[in-house]
Amino acid sequence: MDAKSSDLSQLHAMVPPSDRPMTGGWRGERGEPSLGDMFATVRTATKGSLWRKLLAFLGPGYLVAVGYMDPGNWATSLAGGSKFGYVLLSVALLSNLMAIVLQSLCTRLGVATGRDLAQACRDSTPRWVSVPLWLSAEIAITATDLAEVIGTAIGLSLLFGLPLSIGVCVTALDVFLILALQAFGFRWIEAFVVALLGIIALCFAIQIAMAQPDWALVIKGFVPSSQLIANPEMLYLALGILGATVMPHNLYLHSGLVQTRGYGDSPAEKREAITLSTIDSTIALCLALTINASILILAAATFHRTGQLDVAELDQAHSFLAPLLGSTLAPTLFAIALLCCGLNSTITATLSGQIVMEGFLHWRIAPWLRRLITRMIAIVPAVVVTIWAGEKATGQLLILSQVVLSLQLPFAIVPLVLLTASQAKMGQFVAPRWLTAIATLIAVVIIALNAKLVWDLATG
Repeated sequence: MDAKSSDLSQLHAMVPPSDRPMTGGWRGERGEPSLGDMFATVRTATKGSLWRKLLAFLGPGYLVAVGYMDPGNWATSLAGGSKFGYVLLSVALLSNLMAIVLQSLCTRLGVATGRDLAQACRDSTPRWVSVPLWLSAEIAITATDLAEVIGTAIGLSLLFGLPLSIGVCVTALDVFLILALQAFGFRWIEAFVVALLGIIALCFAIQIAMAQPDWALVIKGFVPSSQLIANPEMLYLALGILGATVMPHNLYLHSGLVQTRGYGDSPAEKREAITLSTIDSTIALCLALTINASILILAAATFHRTGQLDVAELDQAHSFLAPLLGSTLAPTLFAIALLCCGLNSTITATLSGQIVMEGFLHWRIAPWLRRLITRMIAIVPAVVVTIWAGEKATGQLLILSQVVLSLQLPFAIVPLVLLTASQAKMGQFVAPRWLTAIATLIAVVIIALNAKLVWDLATG
């Protein structure tokens, strides 16, 4: 960002949002860009082949994909695979297709308007609406971090024998890891996350090879089955997989991360950036599907095949793998993958917290202090709840986090669909009607499923 743009942003920030004139459907001009210390720091290629241009845009999608394979999703995949074998693979596939559509809208919003979802909500709604939206986003990120912190702590416990309360405190150090990596550039954060994803994929590839699943049944599992409707218990688990797919913090995160690329301001450059960023997120979400499917396949090939039909706890799955596969390597790989997954998730949740805090509140403090405050907002409740509830309550805590996320989801997904469908705010980049229709249907389905899950949990 050049000096002139920075001066204009600072001048604009002096005017309260409620006093700014409406311009182009927005409540004034855009303030400071999302993640200002990272904004447009990754150079993009203006010439060359599609592949060369795409390389510069690869990265944000993988940080987003982390949210689709967090420890909360592991529990539903383990339960589904152990209880019903490969049948629920079709639900994992459908969930992934829904995610691809919604994340493409995040890309469109971030590139076209220069605003992340938090900024867009702030600049398009009165304060009495934006403040509750901000509180909802903070609650969602805290709930997300609760699941990820617990997952990381369980991984540390399984590998090194650390008590959960100590493991939770250790996860607070990841904020310093982000600061250290950022000193070398945002690409280092992306590279670190991608490397951990690669380790997770490798761990499950080895475990699946050891489990020797029935590949004919695996392929058949990706085809929707009538059993999903006929079996109430199977339908309930399917709803759990679908309902827990879209995390509210992912919508804020992606709309901010796409702006780390320096793609230019012309309509042609923005249109190309939307296309390339959508390809990036689609590829990354396919990797997330592969890993989620791997968890379900592993559970089906080990637990379901041997009659262990009620495996849902992460530490329970770890302890069962060694006797079932006849090797101590399998549970070690499971713990390593869980630790990598939890660490990845806490990093992306920290960045999401920064985007939400900056976007809604327009705070101006040092980046390291912003990240530390964001991390503490999430880590303190996790430490208190974990110490208070004890190590045996981790499963209930994961369920609690998913319920809280379910309640907060409409406050993120509805504004996203409405904003990207607005001609006044998006201009020539407004989402096509067919895309808005599909996104609306997906939003209604996901919100309805989440509401049903909350009702079922509340009524026992």
